[in-house]
Amino acid sequence: MAELRETELTLQSVDNRSLTWIDIQKPTREKLTKLSQYPFHELNIEDCLSKLQIPKLDSYDDHIFVILNFPIINKDQDVPHPVQLAIFAGNGYLVTVQHEELKPITEAFESCMADEKFRDTYMGNSSGYLLHSIIDMMVDDLLHILIKIEGNLDDIEDVVFDPKTAVAREISILRREITTLRRLVFPLKRTLIDVSKEIQRLSEEDLTLYFDDVKDHIDKVIEALDESKETIEIFKDTDFMLSTEKSNKILAVLTILFTLSIPATVIGAYYGMNINLPGGIETGSATFLGEYTSFIIIIIAAVIAAVGMIYWFTRKGWLKY
Repeated sequence: MAELRETELTLQSVDNRSLTWIDIQKPTREKLTKLSQYPFHELNIEDCLSKLQIPKLDSYDDHIFVILNFPIINKDQDVPHPVQLAIFAGNGYLVTVQHEELKPITEAFESCMADEKFRDTYMGNSSGYLLHSIIDMMVDDLLHILIKIEGNLDDIEDVVFDPKTAVAREISILRREITTLRRLVFPLKRTLIDVSKEIQRLSEEDLTLYFDDVKDHIDKVIEALDESKETIEIFKDTDFMLSTEKSNKILAVLTILFTLSIPATVIGAYYGMNINLPGGIETGSATFLGEYTSFIIIIIAAVIAAVGMIYWFTRKGWLKY
């Protein structure tokens, strides 16, 4: 029968046979002093109080201390951010320290307290098996995040070739998300290899296959992230090329329109000068085409020049846009 103990500082533990699991959220020095019955080094306690440490493994004669970082995505954030998980594992006990709530661990801890069958299955008989269960659960959560990333990649693929839709921001956010996960997963794999070697001496059961299974899952995560990284880079280059092509088309059209307006601008500038010009005010306006003869002649001259330029641009292939 499990026994639940809770102090005034909300330090909780659950027992299963000869194994005790203690879970601490939002650690403070006062909470960690409640662990004085365990032989934990003061430097490891300080590491638990720090919000973000580099993943590592400290091995002692009777226990190990592990720091791992896992991503979580809050509702008000676009990309995941790392959350530190510190673990003490020794003969007959395991202590998890969460700076922010890692829902899979919290839900598993609550299930262990409430359900004896779940507790027997999840906690097993040793701290090594429980450590494997926790890491395996967090790696499975990584797979769920990957599924979301792949879904976002599919959404971007559908619109990246649509000239009416801008996806530069979505591509940048997804690139940042993939990069963040890669920074977390590679140290996780290295640390897990060390953990699998050290935890075995604290467990009577053979945990090799269990940790090898977790390594395989991490390798799949890394492989999927590498593929996602290559895909998002292709989308980034494609979006840049299409945006550049679109900008060039716009600039080409504007340049041609400006060029076609040059004859009318030049003729109008000449006739706006205070000098004698044929058909000007000083010499008297021509009237053989009516009252607006000079204006008509100017328009005809500008149109002829513009048509000539259009013909020339077409022969040169500049109007293929």
